[in-house]
Amino acid sequence: MNKYEIMFIVKATEESANIKKTAESTKTILTNEKANVIDFKELGEKKLAYPIKKEINGYYYVMQVEASKEAITEFDRKIKLDENILRHLIIRLDEE
Repeated sequence: MNKYEIMFIVKATEESANIKKTAESTKTILTNEKANVIDFKELGEKKLAYPIKKEINGYYYVMQVEASKEAITEFDRKIKLDENILRHLIIRLDEE
């Protein structure tokens, strides 16, 4: 299992309940794929550097995960289908 850091931005124009539901669904995708979510942080609402899909603000989330390559590939595929997520980034962390 490799360690990854995943950052994603959720639309800020959604209701707060929908924002939290979207964030929880990302964790669920990973746990269903037998991944281990080590840390999950909500960084709050921030102004985007440039508009994305006509949105100027977004809710930022960061999580650290231990997962297999297959789990990350499936997560990437499913998160692209979610219309509430503006952007996401997956970084594999080096072993120390």
